[in-house]
Amino acid sequence: MSENPVVVLVHGAFAESASWNGVIERLQAQSIEAVAAPNALRSLDGDAQYVRDVIAGIGRPVVLVGHSYGGMVITEAAANNDAVKALVYVCAFAPDQGESAFALSAKFPGSTLGDALNAYPVSTGGNDLAIRKDVFHQQFCADVPDDVAALMAATQRPATEAALTANLATDSPAWKSTPSWFVFSDQDLNIPVALHRFMAERAGAKDTREIAGASHALSVSQPEAVTTTILEALSA
Repeated sequence: MSENPVVVLVHGAFAESASWNGVIERLQAQSIEAVAAPNALRSLDGDAQYVRDVIAGIGRPVVLVGHSYGGMVITEAAANNDAVKALVYVCAFAPDQGESAFALSAKFPGSTLGDALNAYPVSTGGNDLAIRKDVFHQQFCADVPDDVAALMAATQRPATEAALTANLATDSPAWKSTPSWFVFSDQDLNIPVALHRFMAERAGAKDTREIAGASHALSVSQPEAVTTTILEALSA
């Protein structure tokens, strides 16, 4: 096991670490070590710094995997980080310097996330954003069973408006120097498929896997496809 890089998985907004369970089970079945890093979803810089700390604590090469806003985080965390050997974007943002998650999501038509959000103030300042439970299933994970969607809605982690509107700070986005793989769905209602295709092409992705009919919650609904892409990154 120690010969392989460790797979570090970073969830995005409105999800949590257990969203990677199906992927981790498949990786562990092949004796590949995986860690689902908690993502506080408080600030892009702070979230990325924590992932850098996780990588440093592992002390081995890693393949860094991000879902949704987690793609923002891994792009920053892997910048100029020699421990990161490959990047995998799972229905994720792959930003350039100065781009935010919200701004990117509006670059092409198709996202319905804005109308699905509730906002409420937090004592540290600003607003937290969460997907309304009455629309969570359709918006986030339309291709999972009702009971699974209900659990996901109840365990979603809100993200601050500040995190989702923060511009990528680094002038060395990791995908410009680190090999990247992309796997995404054509029915993603959070991030339009046209944006996924644009970001994958811009990054010069080593491979792009587009899943027909799948939702934004690809790690939950299509763990086999996500794991296949991670294994390709590992083997490279």
